[in-house]
Amino acid sequence: MVKASVQEVDPYTPLESLRSSLDQAGIVFPSLRVDPQMEQLLELGRIRADVAQKPADALRREGPMR
Repeated sequence: MVKASVQEVDPYTPLESLRSSLDQAGIVFPSLRVDPQMEQLLELGRIRADVAQKPADALRREGPMR
């Protein structure tokens, strides 16, 4: 398996994928965006603890990542 280097990934593609997945789960990260200083990083922003618990619960239900 060949892994893409960081420079080969358009940060807006995973940003929109993450936003869409969160939206389907009823989760909104209002500050989710591409970091303007370092475009290969996504900022999840500040969120309330109850909002952070939702994706944590969803990931736990799905089990370990493959």
